[in-house]
Amino acid sequence: MVARALALVLGLTLAGCTSVRLVPPPQAEVSVAFDRSGEVAAFANGIADPQSGRKVTPDDPVRIASISKTLVAIGVMKLVEAGKLDLDADVSLWLGWTLRNPAFPDRPISLRQLLSHTSSIRDHDDQYAVPLGGSVRAVMADRTSWDLEHPPGAKHFTYSNMNFPLIASIVEQVTGTRFDIWMRAKIIEPMKLDACFNWPTCSDLAIARAVQLSAPDGSAIRDDLHGKRPDCPVYAVEPTACDLSLWRLGENGALFAPQGGLRISARDLARVGRMLLNGGVLDGARIISPTSVEMLLAPQWRYDGSNGNTDKGFYCTYGLATHTIPTEGRGCRDDPAGDGIVRVGHAGDAYGLRSGLWIDRSSGTGVAYFVTGLGDDPLPGASAFRAAEELAFQRALSLLAGR
Repeated sequence: MVARALALVLGLTLAGCTSVRLVPPPQAEVSVAFDRSGEVAAFANGIADPQSGRKVTPDDPVRIASISKTLVAIGVMKLVEAGKLDLDADVSLWLGWTLRNPAFPDRPISLRQLLSHTSSIRDHDDQYAVPLGGSVRAVMADRTSWDLEHPPGAKHFTYSNMNFPLIASIVEQVTGTRFDIWMRAKIIEPMKLDACFNWPTCSDLAIARAVQLSAPDGSAIRDDLHGKRPDCPVYAVEPTACDLSLWRLGENGALFAPQGGLRISARDLARVGRMLLNGGVLDGARIISPTSVEMLLAPQWRYDGSNGNTDKGFYCTYGLATHTIPTEGRGCRDDPAGDGIVRVGHAGDAYGLRSGLWIDRSSGTGVAYFVTGLGDDPLPGASAFRAAEELAFQRALSLLAGR
């Protein structure tokens, strides 16, 4: 693994030497290594707030991108346990309107399909960012939001952020509570995390420690807060005022970005990993059942060479908002650690950030990390992951090795 990391830094391949290519340093990098009992070690380097020059720490919350989906899935399983949701029932029952692929109007869509990206829903033009005053129902009425060739439930995988605004709308409908508030009360606070979706429910301390997401030139992209709560915590488009009293129960689950808008520190992210390693228990508190953990982590889809879009070998085995790596088979390049060890978790990618939460259930260990300031198209790595996140992953693993 050390040789692989060195190869990335020097621009070498495992097969031999090519041209020298240094991986540009991220603006900030944070890693936390943990086991079932607690934190093993942490690493932090770089700047959290370029305006003030504040250095990043493992306690600083960042927009963690698609790892958010895993936390949402934990909330779904909590509702399944309570008998309020069923993974295999038609989600139209809770949405209050009929959700169907127009090419397959007789095929119902389930929560299991939404969580595992086998629903036949497809992203286009960032349509999953539904502004205040809009509705997910209107978005799903557009045929371009659907794969018109593959029906839901056909085990054909294509990763789609739009699945999660629908899930958040369902959560609101069955709980009678705004998505971010319910997640805070029932999932985030019981795990003793200072985390939130799109900032409204985070503490003043979290606001003060926010990590700004920046372009490689340092210009702000997201969360240039500098200790001040955002003027508008949701996506609003003029002439609609940013007035949260316009929120309507279950109408727009996209408002608090369930697909990627969780703000959480690497240290708190590691606590989520520990809960999963411990079968749903964190520091003595039962969060979800062992059965729910197994259902979350078990593969729902595996690439067979033709049954989905792997994003150039990145996704080859997927569960309920969890991603298993690596996968043997042609076309799969999902081993960022380069060690062949099976891990399950999720990666994140948005606004120049790359992140990961991965647990090795056989050894009872895990890592959480993020890097920022990488731009939209950072240098490729030896796997389908990018070089900077491979290095962050491997640095986090080195913390485990040194325990």
